[in-house]
Amino acid sequence: MFFTRTRSYHFPIQKNDLKNRLIGKHVKIHNLDFEVLEDGSSLSIIPHAEQVNAIKTLPFTTVDLREEANGTKVVIRSKMRKLDSGGPQLIVIFTAFLLIASFSLLYVGGEKTITYTMLSIAMFILVVFSYRMQIGYFDYVRKIRQYVKNRAEGVSSDPQQPAPVASMMA
Repeated sequence: MFFTRTRSYHFPIQKNDLKNRLIGKHVKIHNLDFEVLEDGSSLSIIPHAEQVNAIKTLPFTTVDLREEANGTKVVIRSKMRKLDSGGPQLIVIFTAFLLIASFSLLYVGGEKTITYTMLSIAMFILVVFSYRMQIGYFDYVRKIRQYVKNRAEGVSSDPQQPAPVASMMA
């Protein structure tokens, strides 16, 4: 819910050709293997995190392919695995309660030091949490999206390699 990202693209390639370029492939992001599987009418990109001992928040990505007259419309939807969603949701809810409490104390006219301390703690937690999510979970999401775009455009499939300038402007 909080961390779902959806993007849609249009590629001039046919649906079956794009599907063949993606199905069964593996992509390695930050030394973690993701596999592309066919799931009914869409594709799923799932992480293989069985051997990972560190706590990681990983995305489960679905790629919907829709045939159009002049190409294929691709909708990439990444959402957090249910297994990983508890911690980030707890942090967001705790931070929201801290913010609500500090603003209500500010409105009521409570002790200023307690109010500003609660507000600063909430803002600090929010900034650190946002930074960690950007270098972790959202980085996986961006690199998976870039991988699908590169495969559709026929560019190198390495997500660590930067994309050509022409495709970044599109």
